[in-house]
Amino acid sequence: MDAVEYDVVVIGGGPAGENAAQYAVEGTGMTAAIVEHELLGGECSYWACMPSKALLRPVAVADASADLSGVSTAHVSPRELLERRDYWVSHYDDAGQVSWAEGAGLAVLRGAGRLVGEKEVRVSSPEGDRLVRARQAVVIATGSSPHVPEPYAAALPWDSRDATGVVEVPGRLAIVGGGVVACEAAAWMTALGSSVTLLVRGGRLLGRTEPFAGEAVLEGLRERGVDVRLDTTVESVHRPDAAATATGRIHGGPVTLDTSSGRLEVDEVLLATGRSPRLDDVGLDAIGLTPDDVTGGRMPEWLHAVGDASGGAPLTHWGKHQARVVGARIAAAAAGGAAWEPDREAPVPQVVFTEPEVASVGMTEAEAREAAYDVAVSRVPSSAVAGTGLLRDHVTGHAQLVVDARTHLLLGATFVGPAAGELLHAATVAITGGVPVHVLRHAVASYPTASELYLRLLEELPRSFRTPPQR
Repeated sequence: MDAVEYDVVVIGGGPAGENAAQYAVEGTGMTAAIVEHELLGGECSYWACMPSKALLRPVAVADASADLSGVSTAHVSPRELLERRDYWVSHYDDAGQVSWAEGAGLAVLRGAGRLVGEKEVRVSSPEGDRLVRARQAVVIATGSSPHVPEPYAAALPWDSRDATGVVEVPGRLAIVGGGVVACEAAAWMTALGSSVTLLVRGGRLLGRTEPFAGEAVLEGLRERGVDVRLDTTVESVHRPDAAATATGRIHGGPVTLDTSSGRLEVDEVLLATGRSPRLDDVGLDAIGLTPDDVTGGRMPEWLHAVGDASGGAPLTHWGKHQARVVGARIAAAAAGGAAWEPDREAPVPQVVFTEPEVASVGMTEAEAREAAYDVAVSRVPSSAVAGTGLLRDHVTGHAQLVVDARTHLLLGATFVGPAAGELLHAATVAITGGVPVHVLRHAVASYPTASELYLRLLEELPRSFRTPPQR
């Protein structure tokens, strides 16, 4: 078949794919096409970040109003909460995203993209197949797929799309998992009226954060009425009347789970046990590669991977960062040069929108010690400053810094409590820019704001950290 040519072809139209295409051709005169078989904007826009936060923010406002004297307690309206979700996902219509892409000079090709040769992509759609050739580069930005282990598959459990796209609210919901999706979904599903049981295989929640963060979220979920069962394994799943209904609708009859903590019968099961890069159907075999080659960065110069498909942190902002870097590399290479990049590896920040909120960046204390750093740790209650006390009558959680005692450089930071997410970027900038804590002490925090926690944290470090380290 005749091929259509673009300078850059991106397989996958989520935020990472969009950013890769934009940064590769913006201001260069080159052309780019984005191949997308679902909605342009991807998982984040319609089934992950945007709908989940649209559901969680009203819940957080209601929680705050219940803990502030002098104000009437707000109540969540399930119907209006779902209407807000629908607004933020544009009623699952990507016309606005397509308009943005075309306005940025990016072609949108509808269909499933698959590599069929060097710099060649076949785009398959109900209208037929067409061949697209890249003059400069191909970018894989296909995202990830939920992991559905045995014995769940036959029961047709909910995945994260069902949870954010909920239409029928199950009276009894079991959530399997103890990570970000599980904890956040437990909050909004409880607000919508589900009786939630959280089944966690390990002994704590949010296992990749500091232990005190998971402990605070555990307490918050239990106060909300969630039945959290730690150290619980699911041994078998029975659903005689499983039905492949639409996204967000209950998938058939009741489900019985035999677990190490006893038998549980529920109306639906949400499986939140992780995701895997979606690389099995992008044609890697046609160019002699495997998924491990992609996630390991073993690709020819013309091929790149960004976002979840790269095997990196499955976070939209990280995927977009990767995409900006890759896009700049492609543009520079096409011009015969090389893009500037910092020597220091960028840290990956993350915010968990639970009650209390959790925000972290860089290494945990355990990770830093395992990496053989000489570590100094500073931790204070999140209630240590007036700024947080003004946000809530009862402030829970702690804030912590992990510092390299030899260089005074910040290695990691964790905040748990009100405005935790808004506190995180300063720590991210400090790690990215290599700002030592004896310099960070001179960044003045406004009073009375939660950011004064930085001053308290820095004051908790030994006095030797107030001046440059002795060589």
